[in-house]
Amino acid sequence: MKQLIFALVMISASQLGFSADFNTGPLIKSFGKHAPVTQTQALKPNQKFKVVFDVSKQTEEGKVNRSFESLARFLNMHVANGIPAENIELALVVHGKAGFDLLKHADYKSKYQSSNPNIALLDELVKNNVRIFICGQSAAYLGIKNEQLHAGVNVALSAMTANALLQQEGYTLNPF
Repeated sequence: MKQLIFALVMISASQLGFSADFNTGPLIKSFGKHAPVTQTQALKPNQKFKVVFDVSKQTEEGKVNRSFESLARFLNMHVANGIPAENIELALVVHGKAGFDLLKHADYKSKYQSSNPNIALLDELVKNNVRIFICGQSAAYLGIKNEQLHAGVNVALSAMTANALLQQEGYTLNPF
């Protein structure tokens, strides 16, 4: 039955002009799968993006946070479509229980008995100049201390503050 449903989805997708050919890269090779698209809304080669992604939903234990991965997808698909990486500025604002997905391996492991599956992705995001913030209010409520956070994670007074300041810098909000 699962095979039949998958086949029907693939047939429907191909009839709609979608490709089932999702790939990672060119910037982040292990995350951020995207598909080629025949665009009717053309991107200008000099297009600039300043986007903040606001995430509050924690992922299942042992899985990469798909909302975090959306930033890798945003980077990969735009660079693959001719936008220079230096024209893309992204920020990740994390609050609520998603803050646990920003913990160092040791601190994550003491809570969940496994290593943090988000670390490799966080490293790639930081390497690609993504600014990462945790809500200080959520961190305080959840008992997350600054020293427990993975390298590259900044502590904001609150998610509301981080979002407001980023919007003053010209970032637009990409809600989930």
